Amino acid sequence: QVQLVESGGDWVQPGGSLRLSCAASGFTFSTSAMSWHRQAPGKERELVASISRLGTRTNYADFVKGRFTISRDNFVNTVYLQMNSLNAEDTAVYYCNTAGYWGKGTLVTVSS
Repeated sequence: QVQLVESGGDWVQPGGSLRLSCAASGFTFSTSAMSWHRQAPGKERELVASISRLGTRTNYADFVKGRFTISRDNFVNTVYLQMNSLNAEDTAVYYCNTAGYWGKGTLVTVSS
């Protein structure tokens, strides 16, 4: 069955960086678009970034443009989210998604 396992979430100070990973299994990763979403406390889940199956096209929410980078490695069935210049508003649980399947998420906390 489809499995998405996120990792890399941590506590970080404002201005810091983190790299999230999502290990995928149970489907043909190289033919699947992938995306990262996040849900902050008391807020709805929102799209952060998406990437096409070959990684040639990416899209970002306005609030992360220039700070976050989504990438993928089809040899190891993993999608990444490099997050730089983090601020308190980035505090959230970050989820990996494909075709309606979700991982359990990884918590990112940005505070001093």
